[in-house]
Amino acid sequence: MAFDEPTIAEILRRQGISRRGFLKFCATTASLMALPPSMVPAIAAALEKARRPSVIWLSFQECTGCTESLTRSHTPSIEGLILEQISLDYHHTLQAASGEAAEAAREAAMRENHGKYLLVVDGSIPMGNAGYSTIAGVSNLDMLKETAAGAAAVIAVGSCAAYGGLPAALPNPTGAVPVSAIIKDKPVMNVPGCPPIPVVITGVLAHFLTFAALPELDDHGRPKVFYGESIHDRCYRRPFYDQGKFAETFDDEGARKGWCLFKLGCKGPVTYNACATTKWNQGVSFPIQSGHGCIGCSEPGFWDMGPLYKPLSMPIAPVQMMVGAAAAGGAIAGAAMAMRNRAAKKSAQAAHQKVTVEDLEKAK
Repeated sequence: MAFDEPTIAEILRRQGISRRGFLKFCATTASLMALPPSMVPAIAAALEKARRPSVIWLSFQECTGCTESLTRSHTPSIEGLILEQISLDYHHTLQAASGEAAEAAREAAMRENHGKYLLVVDGSIPMGNAGYSTIAGVSNLDMLKETAAGAAAVIAVGSCAAYGGLPAALPNPTGAVPVSAIIKDKPVMNVPGCPPIPVVITGVLAHFLTFAALPELDDHGRPKVFYGESIHDRCYRRPFYDQGKFAETFDDEGARKGWCLFKLGCKGPVTYNACATTKWNQGVSFPIQSGHGCIGCSEPGFWDMGPLYKPLSMPIAPVQMMVGAAAAGGAIAGAAMAMRNRAAKKSAQAAHQKVTVEDLEKAK
């Protein structure tokens, strides 16, 4: 990168973003990444000094849904402006260049930012035949290896890049594999979902900007801050599950009352994602809130988990216990559980440390 390239803070000031607005973004970022409020000044200091990182985005066997999701990232917002300050040097869908000019841009970004750029990949890689998917006459496999060689880290966006996705569904005619099956000598983080939540992508990028490293990952290579809890555990319909109240059809009384969708195939109990808390469309809703069960799209092999509307074959322990209790004790058990949940929630709220923008400004 050029020596005199402005920092992110300088760019934001030129665009009229106030210090107060910037601190609000930093506070939101800390919350999204499950960091304590005391980390907000450190995030602000890091982002103020950071210069625009080069990002190369490769799209292989995919449907462009991940890019479509990203473009709906709460625009206009501070999050969107931060994303704009990343130098997106190559992206099939969003770049103006095409053909030889597009490939020249990718090669220039790789050369000028060797060892520093972020590589983002969406789509799986076909191993059955190189001709199944090519870009400028180059196979997906060769382009991935070439581009990853000089990257600081690799982010596999979407379930296709993370796990193989729908192209890998049985019988997997193209021999589709995820990024992690090929790249073994670089840090690889999976951001699964079909598609992923936009703010999860921007949150991960903000983390890399702040700490120059990927966040803590789970066993599937996903950032724990977004994929550390099941949708079931954070779902607003969870109390009905605990009481053994389930919708039997999409138009029965239970559905109209907002009861649990477990019997209609909801995969929330086995799916880890931030849908129930972060939600979609500026936090408006998510599939379960809209009346449809979770399909488990952020889990490996979700495409071969069986019919979408068939219940999980084995309920998790709480529903077995609570349904049994409801049969034996009826409303008493449900009321006791509801009281316990409310008490736990109030306790958590009372212990939660809060911070205001004014507090942050005092800490400068």
